[in-house]
Amino acid sequence: MTDEQMAPRPLDPVDREIVRLLQKDGRASIRSVAEEVHVSRANAYTRINRLIADGVIRGFSARIDHERAGQGASAYITLKIVQDSWRSVREQLEQLPGATHLALVSGDFDVLLLVHTVDNRALRELVLTRIQSIPGVLSTRTLLVFEETDLDPTDQ
Repeated sequence: MTDEQMAPRPLDPVDREIVRLLQKDGRASIRSVAEEVHVSRANAYTRINRLIADGVIRGFSARIDHERAGQGASAYITLKIVQDSWRSVREQLEQLPGATHLALVSGDFDVLLLVHTVDNRALRELVLTRIQSIPGVLSTRTLLVFEETDLDPTDQ
């Protein structure tokens, strides 16, 4: 069964708290998580591994300041694609340098892609030569990001 086919699993309050803590600090130790949710280290370890195995936790990553990392141009790119081409288009988009978020959506366009590049010239090159040449892509529209703020998932 693929990740897309896995049935959702209800989380109990302890699992929800573990997820919240790891969203806030993915580098938190098992010991600190266990203390925070008032379970043994073995229980916390088992729960975290189960959350990973069940696909609830998909991985751990750092939040990046793209501008400070030398990626000064960010953009949301909307794409209209040929019907039934999502899987093949997605595979190509996932390979793009600087692509950080990809979603199949409803509305006036089909796909929303977030990319970060060194500058506008690199962004232009990415859109005009890479994205628009992908089979199944009918059209694109680029929305430049002037300022962005990461929302803290623990505040929600």
